[in-house]
Amino acid sequence: MRLRLRCTVGKCGAALALFPILALIALITPASQRVRLAPKFSPGESFRYRIESRTTTTGKTTSPIANPEGGSQSNQTIHLEFRLDVLDVPPAAAGSTATRLRATYEKSSAESASDAFDPAQPSIADQYSRVEGRSIEFTLGPGGKLADIKGLDELLPDRAAAQSMVSWLDGLFPATALPPDGITIGQKWKNERPLDGMPLTGLVWRTESTYLRDEPCDSSSSINARTAHAVGRPVGCAVILTRFEISHRGSPHSDATPEDYLRNGLRTSGTWTGSGESLDTISLASGLLVSSTQTSTQDMDYQITSASSGSSIHRTGQVQTQSEITLLPNQM
Repeated sequence: MRLRLRCTVGKCGAALALFPILALIALITPASQRVRLAPKFSPGESFRYRIESRTTTTGKTTSPIANPEGGSQSNQTIHLEFRLDVLDVPPAAAGSTATRLRATYEKSSAESASDAFDPAQPSIADQYSRVEGRSIEFTLGPGGKLADIKGLDELLPDRAAAQSMVSWLDGLFPATALPPDGITIGQKWKNERPLDGMPLTGLVWRTESTYLRDEPCDSSSSINARTAHAVGRPVGCAVILTRFEISHRGSPHSDATPEDYLRNGLRTSGTWTGSGESLDTISLASGLLVSSTQTSTQDMDYQITSASSGSSIHRTGQVQTQSEITLLPNQM
């Protein structure tokens, strides 16, 4: 739209006074538009991500049996590159949002350093090097939940270690957890979910997210370059800031022992807290994550006690993590 002003001497004041108001309206209107950022997949499409993660753990464990070789500090760095292939997308008429994907670990390595040594424990470097070149298949369901995972047993023999490898995939689809009716610039929303598998019950993960702004996407990724070429203009990205915390829900004096600990004659007590934030950029055209940076800190101070003998293990510590996820150009 072009705005032309024709003024004679002494008659431009009102028109010029109106111009900033019109410009302001033009700036505000796009921000009020509601956008839905659900990922848009096409069968046969492939895209690649790189993940870099650094974790520092400090702490102390006190137990009835002294361990002079017990570690108090460790550092771990992880490097991953994998390709995601879209295998199946249900037709829109089916009303399903589940998409079948295959993840192939094209590069996988890790380094670690610790002031303790356990020859019986497999090194993190060996675990990550073993998955290079291997694949798993999974279904991405509503809310970003991964289901029907196949190939996990072939990934690593240790089930817990294999699950940790898959956990990296959870961070690739933040748009699936956004409000389903869409978001607008400046909007805030909150989420909460329980933390399972912890030594204490009642722990919850709370997040508050803000849709900060739109900005041009990094044009280096193949998806953004292809989309920009198709629409004939730079591709925009939504920038979303999320702050999160780990806290305890319920009375601080209530029994915090999980059921599986109770069945084994154990009692747990103590605290586990955490906080951090992530900054995500998501393509407005495709709904795919373009980049994400995250930092977090967790502090723990808990005790596990035998109900029969009264002996206990006391654990205190802190875990600091920084991670980066980047959408990469596809290899030609």
